Amino acid sequence: MTDCLFCRIVQGKLPSERVHEDGDVIVIRDIYPKAPVHLLVIPRIHCDSLNELAPEHDRLIAHMIRLLPELARREGLADGFRVVINTGRGGGQEILHLHIHLLGGTGHLPGF
Repeated sequence: MTDCLFCRIVQGKLPSERVHEDGDVIVIRDIYPKAPVHLLVIPRIHCDSLNELAPEHDRLIAHMIRLLPELARREGLADGFRVVINTGRGGGQEILHLHIHLLGGTGHLPGF
């Protein structure tokens, strides 16, 4: 999808601060963080939201979820972290490309 912001970031057409990447996902720092640590786990393939997931995405979504604790440890979030997946415009999703927010750090985490 050529007009998708996250697709362009995945393709390297837009700058981002990548903290992890593998064959399935990239992980970047959110440019408008809502917590001291705010990462976005973005699949390399385009899928609008959780609503569009199909059985062929099972391995990908499992990989994304299993990656979260590892990312949290790397970011020093020993006390815990929050995971958010906004789904659809009514659910607060601003960019229609499935992604997971990982938030944490000192202080209170914002509500979503």
